[in-house]
Amino acid sequence: MPVDISPYDAVLLVSFGGPERPEDVLPFLENVTRGRGIPPERLAEVAEHYHLFGGRSPINDQNRRLLAAIEQDLRSAGIAAPVYWGNRNWDPFLADALTRMRDDGVTRAACLVTSAYSSYSGCRQYRENLADAVAAVPGAPRLDRLRHYFNHPGFVEPMVDATLSALAELPDAVRHDAQVLFVTHSIPESMNDAAGPTGGAYVAQHRAVADEIGERVRQETGHRYPSQLVFCSRSGPPQVPWLEPDVNDRIEELAEEGVPGVAVVPIGFVSDHMEVGYDLDTEAAETAKRAGIAFVRAATAGVDPRFVAMVRELLVERAAVERGRDVARPAVGPLPASWDVCPAGCCANPRARRPAVCGED
Repeated sequence: MPVDISPYDAVLLVSFGGPERPEDVLPFLENVTRGRGIPPERLAEVAEHYHLFGGRSPINDQNRRLLAAIEQDLRSAGIAAPVYWGNRNWDPFLADALTRMRDDGVTRAACLVTSAYSSYSGCRQYRENLADAVAAVPGAPRLDRLRHYFNHPGFVEPMVDATLSALAELPDAVRHDAQVLFVTHSIPESMNDAAGPTGGAYVAQHRAVADEIGERVRQETGHRYPSQLVFCSRSGPPQVPWLEPDVNDRIEELAEEGVPGVAVVPIGFVSDHMEVGYDLDTEAAETAKRAGIAFVRAATAGVDPRFVAMVRELLVERAAVERGRDVARPAVGPLPASWDVCPAGCCANPRARRPAVCGED
């Protein structure tokens, strides 16, 4: 029997985007940083990170795999809804995706954003970009954002298993005294202060996930590994406070303290894109090597079947809510399931108010 996802007739995968050719790198970075006053020399420095990977970000290929996996999972469950894909910063752009959806007769779509946590850059900015795309496409379908899934079992459980696998990769002589570093993208402190409806949600949500994974690991291994939330990929001017400590700084400090190894767990990312491939696998790994400390990096959720199934579960859950039904809202850890509709003032734009969809303002 087909699963009822009315009133939705499509899913839109909403992501960040990335360059796929060397000549696209600087134009892409200019899109990402427009209006932020990032100096050209800093863009050139970041561009070199991409050129180490052939001038091609892995994120688009990862989104293609995720899109194909979601389509297959939906079909297996008897859900015939098409899945579209649009990016904030590079082809396929959101407006192009909405144009295709409109032309295909889509009237209302549920959006899965490849950012699991609350913050301006991780939520409201996507909502603003979606509003821009809707304004640019006459007759665009109505859009609803599926809830934040940072504490959904379909995201957390793959990260628990990835952490256990990473710890198992450490040498036997190192493993017991190693520490776990849960890593996410740094943001300005002021952005965290405005995250969520009452502030501080970005850090609070990450800490809740880290605590849950840490407890699951303790239950599995019988040992509680010391752990800490750390950050990567700072890109702002030095006079603006950003969330710390940086993962590289913390690795150096732990080495000086005599800690023999670290397992780095990228809970802030759903796939192995540039912040993982360069900032962790390249830069942090080199820092650990120089410091003489063992280093392993846990996998991201990627296309783990539990993560892919989560998308379907969130779609069915939200569709039932829109039809006025009471539904179970799976969540693990100390925080409840997140809201469906972003409250007014949630994750405020740090520069100026702009139109946004999928929220009360």
